[in-house]
Amino acid sequence: MELSQLHAFRAVAETLNFTRAAERLHLTQSAVSQRIKSLELELEEPLFHRNKAGVTLTLSGRVALEHVRTVLDELEALKEAMRGRVREPAGRVRVAAATQAFVYLFAPLFESFMRGHPAVDLTFRGTATTVQTVAEITEGAADVGFASLPVYSPGLEVTPLFEDELVVAVGSPHPLSGRQEVSPAEIESERLILFEPGASIRRSTDAFFDRAGIRPRLALESNDTGFIKLMVERGLGVSLLPVWSFRDEVADGRLAMVHVQGHRLRRSVAAVSLARFQSAATRAFLAYVFDHRRELQERAST
Repeated sequence: MELSQLHAFRAVAETLNFTRAAERLHLTQSAVSQRIKSLELELEEPLFHRNKAGVTLTLSGRVALEHVRTVLDELEALKEAMRGRVREPAGRVRVAAATQAFVYLFAPLFESFMRGHPAVDLTFRGTATTVQTVAEITEGAADVGFASLPVYSPGLEVTPLFEDELVVAVGSPHPLSGRQEVSPAEIESERLILFEPGASIRRSTDAFFDRAGIRPRLALESNDTGFIKLMVERGLGVSLLPVWSFRDEVADGRLAMVHVQGHRLRRSVAAVSLARFQSAATRAFLAYVFDHRRELQERAST
């Protein structure tokens, strides 16, 4: 049995897709398939059910995955022990989150981390939804994710970081501009420009509509924050956005923010990672993020 077989098996088991597993391992699909076949022959057990819809783990495959993860994690731990504790953390940390969060919230934090940890290579994966962010972690495509709660999975470690708040974004010429508050009934009378279903912001927005008994009059849907803000600025409708996502436009006088009367639309955002072995680089990155929770909270609520 070779380590290359175990790496190939874990990649296919976590992605349930030979093509994506091959991309992760920088191999051809045929090379991955051959390693899986040779491992199955050696174990004398089929590890995957193969059909037109894709692959799924067999019972033997699920048992094997737990053991293979343990073996590979222990191998990484051994490598770190041999490198010595005094050495600077090195390696790659793959981070997944909604693209707008990277741009507006985390970019300064990542920049300062990279300056202080030059041996760690940070890579970023933009996602459209919290579900996609969590999937990136559980499938092994990312090491750390940032997602709004709730996130439920026994295999994940979820640590709350900060809270943000959704407010109504309106164009400066809009009649609501300059108001401190707007009633739910007034929101219902407006055309709304919202994130697509499945996005964490949309989930919070829809939950508010349900509580307030609002039936929104939809104008547009998009997961592009810049596009939503531009459409609001041009008067095509109003939107519900996190305070941090359009404060520059408010400062420039292009947009205005108005709170919802009788409601505080708060969300909790957490760091998500696998609850098993993590590399020294991943541990260093998470520790840095946790140490800067107050800074993130200030940036999210300013």
